[in-house]
Amino acid sequence: MPDYDDLSFTPAQRAASIALFALLDLAVSLLFFNTPAAALFLAPAYLLFAREQTKARRSARVKKLEAQFASAIGLVSTSLQAGYSVENAFREAGRELTKMYEPGEMIVREFRYIDRQLRLNATLEQLLMDMGRRSGSESVRDFAEVFYTAKRTGGDLIAIIRNTAAGIGQRQETLLEIETTLSGKVMEQRIMSLIPLLILAYVRFSSPGFMDPMYRGAAGRLVMSACLVLWVLAFLWGRKITDIRM
Repeated sequence: MPDYDDLSFTPAQRAASIALFALLDLAVSLLFFNTPAAALFLAPAYLLFAREQTKARRSARVKKLEAQFASAIGLVSTSLQAGYSVENAFREAGRELTKMYEPGEMIVREFRYIDRQLRLNATLEQLLMDMGRRSGSESVRDFAEVFYTAKRTGGDLIAIIRNTAAGIGQRQETLLEIETTLSGKVMEQRIMSLIPLLILAYVRFSSPGFMDPMYRGAAGRLVMSACLVLWVLAFLWGRKITDIRM
């Protein structure tokens, strides 16, 4: 089963990422330095660009897995209340998940894998610990550790799963409320990040000679370089402020 923290680009994704960066690199080079040759000097910034893309993809994947896992544990809790054993409750939850999600979804594949391994006499607690390790999700990892401890020490698994399902569900609701509240601010941050570039583009095309002193002399190039660095730092700072995690 995959390690969800491993987000290596496929060749197609890498090509799309490089193409997008090349367009941005060329646009920034023309706006700030008035020459496409500057794109070569800015090319190392692709490492930062790729890292930010990877972080965004990882965050989106973890959020999706956590939401699916919350649904799955809710189904497990329901099956336990109906009288199923713990292992059979996970099997029944896996069958219900196939009705809720597409076959290729992460949680469907995980519960299908759990079912197969249980048939091979693997222990449920070890399978959940393995899932928690690979998930990159604190919620999944914490549940697996609590379940492992309770199973080994003879704890009340039904109560633990019921309480955990309620806790994960509450956490998902809180995250949804936070994202809904911040959605407007995130959009504002993106628009504000674009405004300096739009102003610079407007001045360049509406008054072609107005920016010439900033492009020809060493002092002008130094000022434009400083402006570019400040814009990038402001963009990253804005992203960090709006990235609320629980």
